[in-house]
Amino acid sequence: MTSSVVAGRDLTKRYGEGGAAVNALRGVSLAIAPGSFTAIMGPSGSGKSTLMHLLAGLDKPTEGTVEIAGTEISALDDTALTRLRRDKVGFVFQAFNLVPVLTAEENIRLPLTLAGRGDGDGRVERLLDAVALADRRTHRPAELSGGQQQRVAVARALASEPAVIFADEPTGNLDSTTSQEILGLLRRAVAEFGQAVVMVTHDAAAAAVSDRVVFLADGAVVADEPGLDAEQILDRMKALA
Repeated sequence: MTSSVVAGRDLTKRYGEGGAAVNALRGVSLAIAPGSFTAIMGPSGSGKSTLMHLLAGLDKPTEGTVEIAGTEISALDDTALTRLRRDKVGFVFQAFNLVPVLTAEENIRLPLTLAGRGDGDGRVERLLDAVALADRRTHRPAELSGGQQQRVAVARALASEPAVIFADEPTGNLDSTTSQEILGLLRRAVAEFGQAVVMVTHDAAAAAVSDRVVFLADGAVVADEPGLDAEQILDRMKALA
């Protein structure tokens, strides 16, 4: 599985004990190739967010294994796992999760600062240009629109040159025009920077930007299809509901 940038094998996540136990995921296996864009979809409660949290190393499976960039993470202690996530994984959330007292530029630079890494190649400057915020670099999040804040969040996710970016409903708080901008940025991350993107979404138009859509229902993968348009995705979702 080492040719995958992220791979989950036979993932089960169980909450509770005995007769009250609930399986949020039931034996899911999924491999993410480098430089690919995967959308994860399914009805509410299907296990989408649980799967993303396991693949990103934010939570531990009850059974099964996860590899990130060739490292099997179950044997790592908290410090080693934190370091691996910091170096190899980027995150974009629906709620932006920017640090309110930092400027746009400082928020983008934050992963490098935390890793004790300089920016000798001018990456932060290139990212500010890529997200069209060079003229807003000294603005704090409260001084930016929602779309601008999410653009800062995407640039921050790219700053440490991670192997994979996990995006959890990244367009959930945005209007359709701004959503398209953010999806375009994630698409560029794949095409130009070679990152893999894994996006949880309930939005068929957003999922249609991806190379591949993985559909979950009741904690299991029920379809895994490349190259679907928004209408085909809606049809699959209606069938699941």
